[in-house]
Amino acid sequence: MIDDIKNDAQQRMTKSIGAMADAFKKIRTGRAHPSILDGVMVDYYGSPTQLAQLANINVEDGRCLAIVPWEKPLIPAIEKAIMKSDLGLNPSTTGDKIRVPMPALTEETRKQFIKQARTEAEKGRVSIRNIRRDANGMIKDLLKDKEISEDEERRGQDQIQKITDQSIAEVDSVLAGKEKDLMQV
Repeated sequence: MIDDIKNDAQQRMTKSIGAMADAFKKIRTGRAHPSILDGVMVDYYGSPTQLAQLANINVEDGRCLAIVPWEKPLIPAIEKAIMKSDLGLNPSTTGDKIRVPMPALTEETRKQFIKQARTEAEKGRVSIRNIRRDANGMIKDLLKDKEISEDEERRGQDQIQKITDQSIAEVDSVLAGKEKDLMQV
């Protein structure tokens, strides 16, 4: 019983960390990386479709992405979708290729991105704490129903706390890596 609760909590905490890492991908650094455009949705014959499913996205040089759509009529729709996204990017078209230069980050924008990263990390921590609260509640319910003893309850809560501490430490290390990445010039 307690092992099932513990495993479920651990899986949910891992998913929370994964969601935070995905949110970090959208916070751009000064370098070009195709994952920056992961959230861009393009209107493809009336239905929103991820850009990665409609085109090849490559890093042309350290500061420029090259997008080659599989269908040439999609070029204006892709440009429009990139401009509408809140990424602050300005694509330019040359023939059948769209180039997206990454603007250099100023000190002010770097600090803004770090603040955004810290907000995402805090959301991750809150999510992990909510999972801990849910797991501890399930353990207390087992005690109330007299399915486990008080010692087992205490042991189970200690195990949940250890998992929580590990997950929050992982969130902090991922955040530290992102901050370091953002502060590199």
